[in-house]
Amino acid sequence: MAEPLATITDVADLGMIQLRADLAASGEAIATAVGVALPAPTRIESNGNRAIGWMSPDELLVFVPKAEVGATVAALEAALQGRHALVLDVSDLRAVFDVRGAAAAQALSKLTPTDFAALPENGLRRSRLAQVACGIWPVSGGYRVMGFRSVADYMRGILTAAARPGSQLDPR
Repeated sequence: MAEPLATITDVADLGMIQLRADLAASGEAIATAVGVALPAPTRIESNGNRAIGWMSPDELLVFVPKAEVGATVAALEAALQGRHALVLDVSDLRAVFDVRGAAAAQALSKLTPTDFAALPENGLRRSRLAQVACGIWPVSGGYRVMGFRSVADYMRGILTAAARPGSQLDPR
């Protein structure tokens, strides 16, 4: 029996914090509070099990273990006190999947216009996965895909179908 193009797994225990602020004025405070360097536009930076993804000129998404969300929100709120900012736990708002394997990019290419050959190691792309908004970035052995939890079943289904054995784009 043929192997699937990629394995699709749900990422559990991942906490996410949406942060909106003047990044030029607050970037150093944010980086210190989270313990991760502030990413450049369209990038994601990590330090161990923590990461910060650039979402827009005034928005970041902070990733920490779910158990650390409360403490990280408190640290960010303290660091940004007196500044115009939003710090919001969105862990339950998002669904995250890992798509791993030698042909992970090929499976994803069926669903998104993302140019995986041009995606740097720390690149983060906001795109679409078929009909839903998503974020995509490289992880060891493949890619991480994030979307809204309300469409998690749909995302899981289309990812699984795109990775189906024998469905490679180059049929050789």
